[in-house]
Amino acid sequence: MRLDKFICRCTDLSRSDAKKYLKRGAVLVNGETIKDAAHQVYEESDVSLAGNKLSFASARYIMLHKPLDCICSNVDEGYPSILHLVDVPRAFDLHIAGRLDADTSGLVLITDDGQWSHKITSPKKNCHKRYRVQLSRPLREDATELFKQGVQLQNEANLTRPAVLEVLSAQEVLLTISEGKYHQVKRMFAAIGNRVVGLHREQIGDIILDDELQLGQWRFLTDIEINSIA
Repeated sequence: MRLDKFICRCTDLSRSDAKKYLKRGAVLVNGETIKDAAHQVYEESDVSLAGNKLSFASARYIMLHKPLDCICSNVDEGYPSILHLVDVPRAFDLHIAGRLDADTSGLVLITDDGQWSHKITSPKKNCHKRYRVQLSRPLREDATELFKQGVQLQNEANLTRPAVLEVLSAQEVLLTISEGKYHQVKRMFAAIGNRVVGLHREQIGDIILDDELQLGQWRFLTDIEINSIA
């Protein structure tokens, strides 16, 4: 981790304030004065700031029940960022592991552990996500088999990975996918002649959205939930 980021993780200082301390020579790493903000430090590094030893802050793992009309971004762009909903220090230093569109609600995972996040977002990790989908018209009879085989999305060279479709009613289904192409769920149903009118993510890997969380509410993940992402 960069030294300036490490200092911010361990204190209430902003990145610019951390750099001021570095410039003044007030930061020691393993007994050596370091002024380079990009200097790499690790959990076992001995870092002190103005004579005070800094301890590596524990990573944060958060579950959020995302409402509509907010975006999974670290900046506001047309809609407000979901990070406004998370009442923790330096919330905007966190990043979102698996984004949802503004018109999609449900489970979002937020962390500052980059390796853990990568296990969710990397296509190679095959992390499954389950969505509850409302459709504009009744589902065609062969949809389950088509999704199991993979469907051809517009402007994509390859079929989607096999997906599991559970039919709840003629116009409501559960869909489980293991990749995250742009607007994938909507495009999959468009590919078989239907349209998504409601979309809600219920599960990522083995982590299921807590039904006690109301829209816009969040909580820290349990150790079992954190460790389930392998």
